[in-house]
Amino acid sequence: MSEENFTIVVLCGAVSPERDVSIRSGIACAEALKKTFPRVELRVLDGNALPDDLDPAQHIVFPVIHGDYGEDGKIQRELESRGFAYAGCEEACCTVCIDKAFTKEKLRAAGVPVTQEVVFCAKSRPQAKSLVRRLGREIVLKPADKGSSVGLYLLSGTRAVKRALSKIREGKWIAEPRLFGRELTVGLIGGVAGGIVEIRPKSGAYDFQSKYTAGATEYLAPAPLPEVLAASVRSAAETVFKVCGCRDYSRADVILLPNGRYFFLEVNTMPGLTATSLLPKSVSCIGYDFPNLVRKMIEPAIARFSSRN
Repeated sequence: MSEENFTIVVLCGAVSPERDVSIRSGIACAEALKKTFPRVELRVLDGNALPDDLDPAQHIVFPVIHGDYGEDGKIQRELESRGFAYAGCEEACCTVCIDKAFTKEKLRAAGVPVTQEVVFCAKSRPQAKSLVRRLGREIVLKPADKGSSVGLYLLSGTRAVKRALSKIREGKWIAEPRLFGRELTVGLIGGVAGGIVEIRPKSGAYDFQSKYTAGATEYLAPAPLPEVLAASVRSAAETVFKVCGCRDYSRADVILLPNGRYFFLEVNTMPGLTATSLLPKSVSCIGYDFPNLVRKMIEPAIARFSSRN
């Protein structure tokens, strides 16, 4: 089937704390796709639902919706139920990866190094003293099912942990020991790891502001690492892609300690896709510029569409 027989629809926006980031990603992707494909539409969603006028016999969907709806499996479930060919991970994978605790269970079972954690719901918050006793004085506290460091607390000592716990009103949360080391990330295309990117936030914490404020973070791509270590991290990232059931593309975040040990922190099934986002930085190390990356990301969906029509 020729390219003229379908329209690629880039979906972005929707309702979540990451709406603005999603719109920036969507605009960048649509502009890049237009360099290759003759029919590309950008749709900015005002709500968390697919547009009624989309037709699976005519449209291939490229969802670029971060956070709620885009990463928790909901939009994937709608796309699958309506028979669309679409880019990215499927519902089952997104359901696993949006839950950081569930993701860590899978990685731990596969032998991928992950940190210890305590998982709890807001209505059954643990005592601060028990968390510190189990995880240490330095603790990371965050929602178990949100992205882009939404609701992230970096805490030191029992008093700070107690204050943070008192602010939790709803949802599922995860507490982990805060590890001090080099923050790394690896993008994957078709299960193949790109280069390792090192993230150096000037504030010392890679929180929402550091991620999305121009000049707030320095990025090294590729990260300056011994090749044996870099190869080990990339191989482990490919294992993560496989055991989590990822499809087409994803990104995995890692922390490297001064002693050379590393731990995988989480998997992102809907990574940022502006020209300066982490996934593009990672795969630039293996020869992809941004337009080539976006084309590579949509190609499997085109193949799935062609096989159905």
